[in-house]
Amino acid sequence: MIDNNDQKRCGFVAIIGAPNAGKSTLTNQLVGTKVSIVTRKVQTTRARIRGIAIFDQTQIIFVDTPGIFAPKKRLDRAMVQAAWGGAGDADIVVLLVDAQKGLSDDVKAILKKLKDTSYHLVLAVNKIDLVERSALLALTEQLTHDVDFQQVFYISATNGDGTKDLVSHLQAHLPYGPWLYPQDQLTDAPMRHTAAEVTREKLYLRLHDELPYATTVETVDWQQKPDGSIRVEQVIYVERSSQKKIVLGKNGAAVKAISMASRKELSEILDTKIHLFLFVKVRERWGDDPERFSQMGLDYPID
Repeated sequence: MIDNNDQKRCGFVAIIGAPNAGKSTLTNQLVGTKVSIVTRKVQTTRARIRGIAIFDQTQIIFVDTPGIFAPKKRLDRAMVQAAWGGAGDADIVVLLVDAQKGLSDDVKAILKKLKDTSYHLVLAVNKIDLVERSALLALTEQLTHDVDFQQVFYISATNGDGTKDLVSHLQAHLPYGPWLYPQDQLTDAPMRHTAAEVTREKLYLRLHDELPYATTVETVDWQQKPDGSIRVEQVIYVERSSQKKIVLGKNGAAVKAISMASRKELSEILDTKIHLFLFVKVRERWGDDPERFSQMGLDYPID
């Protein structure tokens, strides 16, 4: 008789794709809760985020990766390196393609690189609810012309359509082995990092296109109070004084709204009262500062 532990499977599934393909939305959908922030701003995800889910006897560690595109700045290069690093470390790689955007230049470049790899590759065509079926079939023919995908799935990361079939494939092809994380753990990200990401999400959602991409958030202090509440201090780094004014807003209205929204979500996540203090600081060329990269969980690319 086979021992129950011998039937367990566990493995890493990297979700890669062009910026805004829906990778974070899919990760959250598959994990069943929010582990990655989601905004309409391109390249919102900067480092690899791991979300952990259990399906029957299989524990899947989903790796949400930054969007893959043609990098121009050092931060861009670090993000693209992180994405490909996530793919290289995974048991299965899921290429997620936005059906509305189709075969973009970024997707073409990804396919060209995948052609020469030995990954267990799965293609997931996203946003199928927004595209005609005939267009989906034509797009799939283009995407699979030169790359050998094990399977193709048509999904909606937003509402979950098609994701059960995707999960079934992943379950069947991950290796047998013990689970790597406790059954109730949903991510391996430190809470300080998650808190900073929540605030960065609120920052982007509040300011949209007013705010330049070159902004980051760091949790600099975390104190558990005797009453069970948590005091959190975070710094929002921008590159110029003009950007600081945008983040603060008139009479501090913008940063207050960002703080309120972040505090509310963190209180829900941690199920306790949060005392959140936000500070906005100008640090020119922070995107070339190795310490900032380390705080974001990225390797610092050497020119």
